[in-house]
Order: sequence, then structure tokens, then C-alpha cells
Amino acid sequence: MIRLGEKQELVVVKTVDFGVYLAVSFEDAAEHILLPVKQVPEGTKQGDKLTVFVYRDSKDRMIATVKEPKLMMGGLAELTVSQIGKFGAFLDWGLEKDLFLPFREQRGRVTPGDKVLVTVYIDKSNRLCATMNVYEALRTDSPYRAEDRVRGRVYEISERFGAFVAVDNLYSGLISAKELYGKVEPGEDVEARVLKVREDGKLDLSIREKAYLQMDEDAEKILALLDSYEGSLPFSDKAAPEVIKYETGMSKNEFKRAVGRLLKQGKVQIGEKTIRRINS
Repeated sequence: MIRLGEKQELVVVKTVDFGVYLAVSFEDAAEHILLPVKQVPEGTKQGDKLTVFVYRDSKDRMIATVKEPKLMMGGLAELTVSQIGKFGAFLDWGLEKDLFLPFREQRGRVTPGDKVLVTVYIDKSNRLCATMNVYEALRTDSPYRAEDRVRGRVYEISERFGAFVAVDNLYSGLISAKELYGKVEPGEDVEARVLKVREDGKLDLSIREKAYLQMDEDAEKILALLDSYEGSLPFSDKAAPEVIKYETGMSKNEFKRAVGRLLKQGKVQIGEKTIRRINS
């Protein structure tokens, strides 16, 4: 059986002026596809075996190519958006016909020139399409261990679970909701610390440093925010958690710990509804 979206070795069962026809074997020659003449290696003859990739051409016919695409079935790749059409985007995957990314398979709208992490699937019409829903395609055999530093692409945000990350664009990772810090968006590349490797091989990640380091970083962020407000914040550590999260990206507890450190260092003064910077 000729497999769409995969590289495979096929036999030349017939030669014609415009190329050669390939099949799994001479016995299965009724199911054959064309390798266009411009793709046929010099000296190829009937009975030869060729390794080709199978996809569909602009007329939706199954066709072979000796070119290697940037993405095949079961794989992951970062592809560039070449154009936007009526029903979705088209991605450059190294072949004559671009790969279609339907709007429903996008995680946030994309624009020409964007680089998107995708895997490929066969739709109900038996056509190859791309999807940004890469969860099932990610691997769980990473070489990483707890406390390792990693880099990955955020491909989906869930209010319940957190930020799903493709570590190295290859391995499955998650920044839990409680570990999210600041504003993180789908399509963003993040640097993270491995908290642990779960039994199923997936990585639990954090974009926060260890507590004592994070407190210093948060304190510096508050000082910078104070400077932007000309030295006085219009809210204190008694403000609603939503206000603190919106203004600082921190939880209320994180904000209070950092403000407490600044207070102890004599860098701020806390009022009922304000925090003021003390210039030394």
C-alpha cells in the first residue's frame, strides 16, 4: 500500500515521456503514482527501486517526489507561513505545493512570515494538512532531569492546567498554572527550569527561579515599576489579587514577599493604599 505523507521505497513499474510510474511491487502495479520526469534520477529504468515521499499535487492527485520535505507523518517541524487563504494558512515545507494549515487547527491567528510549530495529519478528504495541536506528537523520552535548564515553544494556554510547552520543539512539557509568571502567550519561546520528570516522561517546568532568587528578581521589578509611577504605586500589598496580578504579573503572596524584602532593606514605605520608594 502506498502511504501518503511518508517516505517509502517503491518500484518503477512503467516509464513514460513525462516520468515514471511507481508501485509497491509489480504485483500491486494497479495502485501506482507518478514521479514527474524532472524528479527522475538519470539512468532510472523499469524495475529500479526509488525512495520517494508521497503527497498530493495542486490537482489533489497522489504524486511522488525525491525531495525531502521539512515535515512528514509523525514528525514535528517549525515551518514558515507563506500566505493566508480563505480557509487557512499555507506553510513552506520544501515542496512545490505548500502545506495547508486550516484556521480551526491554528492556536491564535498567524500571519505571513510567522514560524509555527506543527505536525501533519490526513483530513477527512484524505489530504495532508498541518495542525498546531502538537500535544500527541511530542515525545516523552527527553534527556533532561530535575533542575536542568531548557528552552521551548509555548503552543497552548489552559486556564486550568497552565502553559503547554514543546521543549526543543520535540518533548512534552507543562508550566503549571501556579508556576506561570508574567504574561506568556502561545507561540512564545520560553526558558524554563525542569521541576521534575513525571513517570510518563513528560516534563514539569517552571519559569520562576528558586524562591530566594525569585524574591530578588521580584523586588527589582517592583522598584522598576515604582520608577515608572514616579516613585509611588497607587496600590499597596492590601490590594485585590487581580489588581496585583495585572500590574505586576505576580501573585499576591509573591508581591507581599518582595515588598517585605524592600521594606526590610529600607527601600520602600508602605501606606494604607500606596507604596512609596525611599531614595537613599
